[in-house]
Amino acid sequence: MARARRRLLIVDGYNVLRSGSRYRCLRDAGPNPDYADDAFNRAREALINDVVAYAGRDCDAVVVFDGGRNQFSDGSVERVGGVRIMFSRAGDSADKVIEKLSRDARERGIETMVVTSDATIQNTVFGLGVDRMSANGFSHAVEVNHQEYELDETPRPAVKNTVSDRLAPSVRAKLAALRDSL
Repeated sequence: MARARRRLLIVDGYNVLRSGSRYRCLRDAGPNPDYADDAFNRAREALINDVVAYAGRDCDAVVVFDGGRNQFSDGSVERVGGVRIMFSRAGDSADKVIEKLSRDARERGIETMVVTSDATIQNTVFGLGVDRMSANGFSHAVEVNHQEYELDETPRPAVKNTVSDRLAPSVRAKLAALRDSL
C-alpha cells in the first residue's frame, strides 16, 4: 500500500494579515488598526479559519504569530480545527520559529510550504528546499477554495417533473380540450 504524502503548511500570521489582500479590509475596519484592536482580532480569526479550511485533511498546518515583544509570550501552542496556532516566545521572532519548523520538517522528509511575503524568510526557506507562497497568493488560493466549496454546497432548487411537462404542447392542448369538454 502506498504511503500518504506528509505535508506541512506554515503561515507567517502577522505578515499575511499585513500583506494579504483578503485580510486588509478586515484589519483596517477599525479607527486605529493595531494588534490589540477588535478589527485586527477579527482579521486574525478569519486567517485562522481560512487556514483550517484550506489545509483541510490534506496537510498539517501551523500559523505562527510574532510574540517576541510580548514579555508574557511563552511559545505555547493552541489547536483550532486541527491547526496549530502559536506565538513565538518573548525575545524570539516568528521568523526564527518559521525557519526552525521548516528545517525540522525537511529533515524529516515532510513536504513543506511557507506562506509569507517576507523576502528574507522566503529566501531562507527556499535555500532549505521548502516551497513558498506569497500572502496575496494565499489570499487568492483561499478565495478560490471558498468559491469551489460554495459551488459544491449550493442547494439546487427541486424541480417537479410531471407527466404534463414531458408531453408535447400540441398533445397537452388536445388533452386540455378533452378535459374541458367533459
